[in-house]
Amino acid sequence: MPADSATLNRAARVLALVSPQRPADAALREELRAHARVSPAEQRAVVRAVYSFYRWFGWHDESAAYQPRVARAVDLQERFDRDPASVKTEALAARAVPPWLAAEVELTPELLRAWQRESTLWIRVQDAHRAAVPRALGACAPAPAPATHAFSYTGPKDLFKTDEFHHGLFEIQDLSSQLVGHACAPVPGETWWDACAGEGGKTLHLADLMRGKGVVWASDRSARRLAHLRKRAARAEAYNTRTVEWSGGPVLPTKTKFDGILLDAPCSGVGTWQRHPHHRWTTTPTNVAELAELQRQLLEHVAPALKPGGRLIYAVCTLTHTETTDVADAFTAAHPELALLSILDRGPQITLWPQEWHANGMFLAAWRKN
Repeated sequence: MPADSATLNRAARVLALVSPQRPADAALREELRAHARVSPAEQRAVVRAVYSFYRWFGWHDESAAYQPRVARAVDLQERFDRDPASVKTEALAARAVPPWLAAEVELTPELLRAWQRESTLWIRVQDAHRAAVPRALGACAPAPAPATHAFSYTGPKDLFKTDEFHHGLFEIQDLSSQLVGHACAPVPGETWWDACAGEGGKTLHLADLMRGKGVVWASDRSARRLAHLRKRAARAEAYNTRTVEWSGGPVLPTKTKFDGILLDAPCSGVGTWQRHPHHRWTTTPTNVAELAELQRQLLEHVAPALKPGGRLIYAVCTLTHTETTDVADAFTAAHPELALLSILDRGPQITLWPQEWHANGMFLAAWRKN
């Protein structure tokens, strides 16, 4: 149904706040916090309107005010949702993504259409509660194997306000992110390092897969993110985690040698363009090239911390050749002491495509130290 005037006005206020220093998701949080009495349904409508604006940005008359542009974007989104074939693939390739992308990603019709759909909400349930939590929340559907703890949620509840969330029984975590944990396949009692842990979604998954036995070290350059990780770990009772700051440089944060290292490296985030469509119009080829160089450096820095027989998993939520196969192939060629390792029964290099998994796009590569 068409967006009402209140939704259009709130969406316009969000768009007016967006700047290089304040991306759209931050502007949304700011606007919704300022109007906390807005119902969850109205909040979802504003989020949908803002993200529709960016999905259909290439169709806008940029001289028009925000409200009519948002209204047109919502209309285009609803028409597309009813009939994806109503928008030709050629139009999507020309207008739904920036021109430079064609040199970096194979723009299949399936991928282009996946990016124009609204994203799926995924949760990861702790192993001990994976029967009870979906039953309590309702509107949960299990993910395909091997994501045995993943469920899509389509209900009306604000999951952050549920008792199950506050007791740490589940986390909101994209399916592709959960598949990274299964690709790592940690064993109880091992010692792992989540080298670029951020706020710890994958750290907590590794800890749960290890059933609380062994240790998962989590490092990040941001003390603020690590502080949030520690709060999440306490809520989830993930007592087998350790946190330490690390700048990403050659001086490692610990002398520990690891059974496994997960390098979920900073990247351009092209794989998240369904969930974060505004990033399509701010990411540049220069960003991609600079991040690929950082990714190569990080791989070189973490590799010496592997034990003999240890596994190194490289993950990036992007789909560009420069940040995925190019980085992995160069690292393989430079390190004969590392053997390629098959993951998720799909080989040593795999791409999780949004249209296949209904989740963020993700690239993974894996090696084992001889």
